[in-house]
Amino acid sequence: MQVQVRTTSRSLGEDFRYAWLAGLLMAAATLLIAWLEDLPIRDPDSLIPGYIRFPAIVLGAISVDIVPRALWRARRAPRTLWTVTREITRDRWPASHWRFALGGVMAWYLCYATFRNLKSFVPFVHAEGDPLSATDNVYDTQMANLDKVLWLGHDPAKVLHDLLGTGFAAELFSAVYIIWIVLVPVSIAIALVWTRHTAAGSWYVTAVAFDWALGAAIYLLFPSVGPIYSDPETFAGLPETYVSKLQESMWDDRLAVVGDYVGSGTLQTIAAFASLHVGIMVTICLIVEYVGLARWIRVTSWVFLVLTVFATVYLGWHFFVDAIAGAVLGAGTVWLAAMATGNRVGLRPRLRRVEAREASLVAQAAPADHLSEGQDQAPHSPTGGAAGGRP
Repeated sequence: MQVQVRTTSRSLGEDFRYAWLAGLLMAAATLLIAWLEDLPIRDPDSLIPGYIRFPAIVLGAISVDIVPRALWRARRAPRTLWTVTREITRDRWPASHWRFALGGVMAWYLCYATFRNLKSFVPFVHAEGDPLSATDNVYDTQMANLDKVLWLGHDPAKVLHDLLGTGFAAELFSAVYIIWIVLVPVSIAIALVWTRHTAAGSWYVTAVAFDWALGAAIYLLFPSVGPIYSDPETFAGLPETYVSKLQESMWDDRLAVVGDYVGSGTLQTIAAFASLHVGIMVTICLIVEYVGLARWIRVTSWVFLVLTVFATVYLGWHFFVDAIAGAVLGAGTVWLAAMATGNRVGLRPRLRRVEAREASLVAQAAPADHLSEGQDQAPHSPTGGAAGGRP
């Protein structure tokens, strides 16, 4: 694969203009459906509002970026911790990077909030005037039939239960599913805070925005609830885990929302086709390959993708065909986001040479006393190491 990532400085509008566009289109769709169906628009996070939680994640990541460096440098230099912290903040967080990080998280949250509302609207769009009939108006039968064709007449979930058992595997896949929920906001914080290669960060954030925009459109076109809800008997033998409790809670929320959207005070979050768990993991895997992160990060990402596919099918969140559609979606958004952010994807890797040249130029321009204390001034990859950090 050939990847050429732009390294010139871009304005905030250029960095995230297509992520903002995706969010604005989703906001327009949210307003239109809410008006047509007479539905309220809700904050997707009732406990801690997202507009507080996600900036807090970014600010927390900024602290993690600054504080350890300050402690390390203060230990080696005869200056106060406050003085060192100010120096590092000034060096690593100029106004341009503050705009980049906060602008990125704002665009990302717009996409997230509208995605959650659009997902909750799906039963009403397909209810044909009676929301209580929405739970029957889904494509689960067709998806299950496609799965049996792909698996030569077998149910993939049953095959995995028989092959892997219903003990340790259930606990493992439950943990994988929960880790994924934490992984996405953390990965966004990494892309916006710990990288100094803003082209890679804007590429990733835009790709995830496209994942949500296209995912919401597919949910509205092909509504389904997933095997755990359309065929619960297949999963009755699984032990109780955090995920099984979550599945019950989500179904209760769906019934409450479908019965009384206004009175329920919540959103329903069930939609199976396509699997965005798989789609966003494919996006992550391709981005870390194209950006050229350390080998262990790339290998871990692909392993976690495989575990995610197994988890979604084994636990009944998705049909196997949902995982295939999610993988296609995730790969497609990486390509679309590359074009949208001015990056190019080809046949042979050239990213490392581009990154090394940029790192060399920055290193030559850095003050000598800073270089003597570490690599604080060199461009950093999303993991905090040197850019292009393949071993």
